[in-house]
Amino acid sequence: MKTKDKVIELLTKHTHLQDSDNKLICTYWFNELLKKQIDPHKISSFEFMQMYAKSQLTNTESIRRMRQKVQEENKHLRGKLYKGKQTTKQDQWKAELGYGKKEY
Repeated sequence: MKTKDKVIELLTKHTHLQDSDNKLICTYWFNELLKKQIDPHKISSFEFMQMYAKSQLTNTESIRRMRQKVQEENKHLRGKLYKGKQTTKQDQWKAELGYGKKEY
């Protein structure tokens, strides 16, 4: 299953993940470890870090970017904070670009 499909599945099944990249990434990795037949409750943090360093787990940025793309394309998968984030970012960019400033 591709990253996009996994992200869609997680955001659909667990709506609390829609507003938290950290929770989404951890849940994604939890399922990834299970798929590799590794008990997430028994793996040490050192073993986990080794796996991540060796790129044996999906990169955080790949998961985050896919979440962003999926939510952009699928309104029903957007969390409660989505609109607030978009408005704030857009206002910030507009201000930085000088839009909305009245010049006399």
